[in-house]
Amino acid sequence: MKAWISIACPDMTGLIAEIAGCLFDLGANLGTTSFAVLGAAAEFTSVCELGPGVTPEMASLRLAALPHLRGAEIMVRPFTLDPERGPLGQVTHEITVSGGDRPGLIARLCEAFAGFGANVVRLNSEAVAGPGGDSYIARFAVSIPKASVSACLATISNTAEGLGLICRVERAP
Repeated sequence: MKAWISIACPDMTGLIAEIAGCLFDLGANLGTTSFAVLGAAAEFTSVCELGPGVTPEMASLRLAALPHLRGAEIMVRPFTLDPERGPLGQVTHEITVSGGDRPGLIARLCEAFAGFGANVVRLNSEAVAGPGGDSYIARFAVSIPKASVSACLATISNTAEGLGLICRVERAP
């Protein structure tokens, strides 16, 4: 059975190892998986194939018994959507925008992507303390339709520049 697992808890060393080890012991095969540190918290998300006879309830109980996950928010439920990425899930470009924090930055850039039919596949952003003050970095992995690439990237670059930010674009491998 395909399952969607989502865990939110305080961050600590060994967290991923403990979660992945527990799921391995349950016979689960991890598929698309992400992990992020969000301040002092951590978030683990995965779509996986549970082992034979393992139910979402069983997996949830086993995860909740892990020392690192005491008091964590754990959700394990059947994953009913297609686990395979469609064309909109194929990353064509990786874009990094950095500089001073600007309220509305993510909204403005995502509106620009949407206006060109581009799909944000992954988004990571963070404030980074530095000697000259805080800096902000937003990283986007996007799927841009071929016909829109030039116009979309020019708009993203112009939007970043208009906000006094640096924009770096790389074609995905």
